Amino acid sequence: MRKKLAVLVALVVVFSLALVGCGSSEKSQEQGADEGKKITIRLAHPMAPGNNVTIGYEKFKEIVEQKSNGQVEVQLYGNTVLGSDRVTMESVQKGTLEMASSSSPNMANFSSKFMVFDLPYITSPENQEKLYKALDEGELGKYFTQVSEEIGLKPIMFSEYGYRNFVTAKKEVISPEDLKNLKLRTTDSPVEVAVAKALGANPTPIAWGEVYTALQQGTIDGQGNTFGLLYSAKHHEASKFAIDSEHNYSMHILMINKKFFDELPQNIQDILVESGKEALDYQRKISAELEAKAKQDFIAAGIKVHDLTPEEKAKFKEATKEVWTMFPDKIPQELIDMLVDAQK
Repeated sequence: MRKKLAVLVALVVVFSLALVGCGSSEKSQEQGADEGKKITIRLAHPMAPGNNVTIGYEKFKEIVEQKSNGQVEVQLYGNTVLGSDRVTMESVQKGTLEMASSSSPNMANFSSKFMVFDLPYITSPENQEKLYKALDEGELGKYFTQVSEEIGLKPIMFSEYGYRNFVTAKKEVISPEDLKNLKLRTTDSPVEVAVAKALGANPTPIAWGEVYTALQQGTIDGQGNTFGLLYSAKHHEASKFAIDSEHNYSMHILMINKKFFDELPQNIQDILVESGKEALDYQRKISAELEAKAKQDFIAAGIKVHDLTPEEKAKFKEATKEVWTMFPDKIPQELIDMLVDAQK
């Protein structure tokens, strides 16, 4: 009996020690998170130095590292060093890269719903602040957060990219008829391809890192992009004409791998989200100024820039209006209505 009692007591002691050990382990893990284990986040994007998107991510890095007291290090890889935005976003989706930024047209490779932003003239500069509010605080932002999370991503910044303008290498373009049969670079976005076709051009999807050479070699005759990006990437060197068509709006959306984000300590999650909001506010404020400067730099470099009259711009709107109805299976009508209503 004494022997059995001794064994029982021993088992109770061992079990008690195990419970204490478990509690100590959990407490130790919590303390480790609080004490701050070094976290490195690699952020890849395709934009050139000095571009408004690039500057925004430099600000994001600065704020994150400051708020975390150096616990989080954000390593920036810009200018397509790690590949195009589609390639790097695929890496984030797979979990082999923590963060990447993709233009909204290229996000169509991951979810067709992002195609809504490519629809020609669905947004306008005069309603920009309303669009920001819908993305930051309204249903539009919640909608795309859910869309992103369904594909393993979490948006941190809906970075301002800007409005695309047509730029050509040899032929001046003032009306839709002037684009007829021109080889026009597009992204892989089906909407961008449809817009080029509606304007009578020959759409030529090419990755961003290859566009400069394509212009030089005559593989393409022109493209649509922001003056800021084109100038910072030195595309004015291979261009001669431009118009302020502002035919579609693009964002560069900064995404983080959802699983990676969810496994971070809560305080670090909060820092990333808060830093994204602060950097985004800064980035949007400087974007209009940088775009206006880039347009003047274009002119100073010898590019003939034609400012469309309201009547001339109306012709582009009318020529591309049919594109809105071409993708009912990929762009829900409720989403189109949501984006239009957000700007009222």
